[in-house]
Amino acid sequence: MDEMRDCENIAVRLLAQREHSRKELAQKLRQRCDCDTGSLNQLLDKLQERGYLDDTRFAGAFVRSSVTRGRGPQRIAHELRERGVDDVTAAQALAEADTDWWALASEQREKKFGGAIPADYKERARQSRFLAGRGFYMDTIKAVFQRRAES
Repeated sequence: MDEMRDCENIAVRLLAQREHSRKELAQKLRQRCDCDTGSLNQLLDKLQERGYLDDTRFAGAFVRSSVTRGRGPQRIAHELRERGVDDVTAAQALAEADTDWWALASEQREKKFGGAIPADYKERARQSRFLAGRGFYMDTIKAVFQRRAES
């Protein structure tokens, strides 16, 4: 019984530091506590009932943090999936972020490569790969080069 109380204290301490998804918290608790899967699931259910653990809240915080770091929607959605957040919750969090993805992609490109849009195909491809690696969709990347060239 004391073991489960210790495990719960660890879980609350981890959640006090930052939001966690259910999957993340379960992984961390498995490393730190010696409890069976059933007990662990009961503990996680209890934390959810109390409102300490919430995947929707985690997804919102994760999206805000990722946007601040200049990541695109594709990468954010992938990372949320890796952390055990379902696709519906991830899509909802991305929609609620109300981010101008074109502006963010444009800002990231400018920050890395400067304001001038390259005329050279190879350089455009290199910059496009950079933005794709940041998690922006191809239509957003194309728009960054088209809109900047038009202005």
